[in-house]
Amino acid sequence: MGRRANFIIQSDDPRELPAYSIREGAHYLRIPVATLRSWVLGRYYPTESGPRFFEPIIDLPDQHRGVLSFINLVEAHVLAAIRRKHRLPLPQVRQALHYVEKQFPSKHPLADQRFETDGLNLFVQKWGQLINISQYGQLAIRRLLEAHLRRIERDPDGLPTRLYPFTRKFEPEEPRVVVIDPFVSFGRPVIVGTGIPTAVVAERYKAGETIDELAQDYGYQRLGIEEAIRCELQVHAA
Repeated sequence: MGRRANFIIQSDDPRELPAYSIREGAHYLRIPVATLRSWVLGRYYPTESGPRFFEPIIDLPDQHRGVLSFINLVEAHVLAAIRRKHRLPLPQVRQALHYVEKQFPSKHPLADQRFETDGLNLFVQKWGQLINISQYGQLAIRRLLEAHLRRIERDPDGLPTRLYPFTRKFEPEEPRVVVIDPFVSFGRPVIVGTGIPTAVVAERYKAGETIDELAQDYGYQRLGIEEAIRCELQVHAA
């Protein structure tokens, strides 16, 4: 079990180092900046007795700076699946996650490989109890979560190594052409198998170069160029 059971990563591992601002993370994951800020920094909310503070759901490596690690990016990617389908209130998300954490302690439960097996089952079960949804509703959230989980690549120890962000409409069959790899290009999105940053491709496209010209220059298929541009220039709220 070892590293997998306790989700242990060395402190100098690029996957755990602060690397993405909240704005960058929101851009890559195509979620509102305010939403991601609430997940990682918490937020105040009004009550009859006065404002109360909602603690963050995702544990950052440096809470003071508010900068995400690659592992945090993976956690937010999974959490976004929950919010996209049914807009589950954050307090209920927290309760469901606490329920899962009791079953297997983990510093990053949403990024832990066990969430894909027993954890996912437990979460969907608890989630259904909290908001009294139908069996169909539970099936829908399971399918969406599984689609997101399939875009996470892991090493032999079960730790996340690559994330293939959505570039279109969050559908399971979306191509995996853009990848975020903390060991390549400082963790910025690149075209799979090339190390070409999507930001560079998008900037050249904005400057007037056509997709065909870029594909010929990089020696890459047109699809990869299109997805690189979508990753950088087409951002939708979750």
